[in-house]
Amino acid sequence: QVQLVESGGGLVQAGGSLRLSCAASGRSFSSYGTAWFRQAPGKEREFVAALSRRGGSTYYADSGKGRFTISRDNAKNKVYLQANSLTPEDTAVYYCAARPTASYAYTPSHPADYSYWGQGTQVTVSS
Repeated sequence: QVQLVESGGGLVQAGGSLRLSCAASGRSFSSYGTAWFRQAPGKEREFVAALSRRGGSTYYADSGKGRFTISRDNAKNKVYLQANSLTPEDTAVYYCAARPTASYAYTPSHPADYSYWGQGTQVTVSS
């Protein structure tokens, strides 16, 4: 079992950057695939990016390609989302998610594919 805690959100101007972090507790974090999702008010939870258990495979939503980078440090039990060139449309609560997997390449993009979730961190981009 793993617990996830996000941090790094905040208020940023359009065009700015943020680095979100997700700290995981528990052992064997390298056995978990991870992802970032986001949810804006009145909208469904939306996939942002996924990263395989050892970091060898990534998958990005079209909305973040070229602007967002997902990475992880298994030695520190952390997952990161570097978000650049932010726009007001990126305003949302950002959630870290994880799921145990034996695959080294599995990067699912549906919320139902993930077993564990953090509490979220708010990102607000002003115009």
